[in-house]
Amino acid sequence: MSRIAGKAALVTGANRGIGRAFVEELLAAGASKVYAAARNRESLADLVEQGQGRVVAVALDVTRPETIAAAAKAQGDVALLINNAGVANFAGLIAAKNTDPARNEMETNYFGVLNVTRAFAPVLAKNGGGTLVNISSIAGHVNFPMAGSYSASKAAVHSLTQGVRAELGAQGTLVVGVYPGPVDTDMAASFEAEKATPNDVARSILEAVEAGDEDVYPDATSAQMHAGLLGDPKAVEKQTGAMLPA
Repeated sequence: MSRIAGKAALVTGANRGIGRAFVEELLAAGASKVYAAARNRESLADLVEQGQGRVVAVALDVTRPETIAAAAKAQGDVALLINNAGVANFAGLIAAKNTDPARNEMETNYFGVLNVTRAFAPVLAKNGGGTLVNISSIAGHVNFPMAGSYSASKAAVHSLTQGVRAELGAQGTLVVGVYPGPVDTDMAASFEAEKATPNDVARSILEAVEAGDEDVYPDATSAQMHAGLLGDPKAVEKQTGAMLPA
């Protein structure tokens, strides 16, 4: 049975980048309904129009628990949750003037994922267990000092994903951790590297969901770096460690 076709999905941070691509690829994969969530519902207007009745705009700010609770109450048919919303401040851990960038990234990237997951776990259980997808990053496996605090927040998402996978196993929820490399989005505009397209990445992730994969490296760069981390993690650490804050 498909985990996507005929199912209702919710995507956080759906107004741009990989989130927007997820909405498009979920429609193509046959999702019955896609709840496109973002802080500003107006930013989702074109996706709603594109969906021809299958896309519903949801006002959800992952840093505001009251909006998360309201979404979980209203969107009670969700069987596929994609925790995609995130922020990258490209700040070093020591080079940053203060810890504000790190706190902002942890609040959005870690606590946002945790709070959305906690709110929707009972919804997924009610709908047969369903699927939870957490977008971490290859930077969650090895730190990029130019974005040191972002890397730390994504490492926290990786650990969170493992813990949630264990806790939600009894209710039959497939918990998927995703570790992309550079993707051609606004967030990565200042990062000079070969980048995968958002739609290619989203499509690869959904294919992995259908296959029941728990750990996904959806592009050539992330797959190559993951292989390197398995073979010689110190060499990869030294390679990324050369990418110092400006």
